[in-house]
Amino acid sequence: MAGPAVELEVGDRVVRLTNPDRVYFPARGETKLDLARYYISVSDGIVRALRDRPCMLHRFPTGVTGEKVHQKRLPKGAPEWVRTVRVHFPRWNRHADELCVQHPADVVWAVQMSTVEFHPWNSRATDTEKPDEWRIDLDPMPEASYDDVRRVAYVAHEVLDELGATSWPKTSGGKGMHVYVRIAPDHGFSDVRRAAHAFAREVARRCDLVDLTWWRKDRDPRSIFVDYNQNARDHTIRSAYSVRGVPEAVVSTPIRWDEVGDANPQDFTIATVPARYAQLGDLHAGIDDTVFLIDELLEWADRDARDGAAEPPAEDVQNLDA
Repeated sequence: MAGPAVELEVGDRVVRLTNPDRVYFPARGETKLDLARYYISVSDGIVRALRDRPCMLHRFPTGVTGEKVHQKRLPKGAPEWVRTVRVHFPRWNRHADELCVQHPADVVWAVQMSTVEFHPWNSRATDTEKPDEWRIDLDPMPEASYDDVRRVAYVAHEVLDELGATSWPKTSGGKGMHVYVRIAPDHGFSDVRRAAHAFAREVARRCDLVDLTWWRKDRDPRSIFVDYNQNARDHTIRSAYSVRGVPEAVVSTPIRWDEVGDANPQDFTIATVPARYAQLGDLHAGIDDTVFLIDELLEWADRDARDGAAEPPAEDVQNLDA
């Protein structure tokens, strides 16, 4: 039995939640209502991470052990106050009106529609073709350890500091780590991806754990892939404070650089993050105040091209096994 519907006050709005007692996360028995309450507890942080961005939803109508639905278009039945932003997909000559979060109630309504994970674009509604977020995704191969991820993260931090870029780390919700840098929305996806690739090459020069081979099957299984392709158009990753659709309800959680050595990603769940958030607040609260210009990275990319560095396939070539 899923239990009767409940009404949740979310700021100045009310969201009706049906099937609140349905178990979504079987490891500890957390329910749909637990998920909604988690997002309310980190509401400022999740809204900051999603605000004004097109957002793809990962929905689990019967809980995370059931079917997973990748939802680009806003689900039907949204209240009139839920905003959308239209994005175009040139390869298929189609468009979609995606969720564009403005208010914590938007997030809780998405939970009502069985959303667990939030995957925003790295651009905003004002110009969806000009990213304002550079995403560094440290993706471990099967035989790499989290200590290996940490090693690469320290090198990445060193390079970012030399560039004068303020960086904002978070756990990925999986076995990797994400680092975000707020950038000026002056360039298209191709340039941002090219800059990210130049950065990844510099990290690889300094750390032998990094393998930038394009196809996953060809990489060293003990290596870390610095995934510059996460900056390509229509590529998305879990936002800060997004829950991952696994039985343990792990959360992609902002951390400080001085926590990287000790933080265990599996310790951050919907059961533990609310208390951490209440104590520390949103560790990404200042991200919009620290804007970096990618011009130097584009100069690095030009230098590498002159030196004969190999370029990855064009962005419209899907790295299906990446």
